[in-house]
Amino acid sequence: MDVTRSGETFVVDAAVLAAAFELPEDAVREAMADGRIHARCEMGMGEDAGRWRLTFRHGGRTLRLVVDAAGTILARSRISAAPSHGPGGANG
Repeated sequence: MDVTRSGETFVVDAAVLAAAFELPEDAVREAMADGRIHARCEMGMGEDAGRWRLTFRHGGRTLRLVVDAAGTILARSRISAAPSHGPGGANG
């Protein structure tokens, strides 16, 4: 499975993130460990109860997964945008 549930958290296979961010799996693990890949988990409410949105950001790319309680991926989306360099652009 690509996503498994471990108690109140989800574990996403590094291969899923590697494909989304076009990185080797080892690079994904390193980027997760040192904070270059940011992750967020949100629990659905109301009509989305029983679903979770898992969002991963790296550079100018975002991967969003919607999963059920078993970790089954119900929806997947990728967004690419130019990385932000702050209000002054690339030079600051």
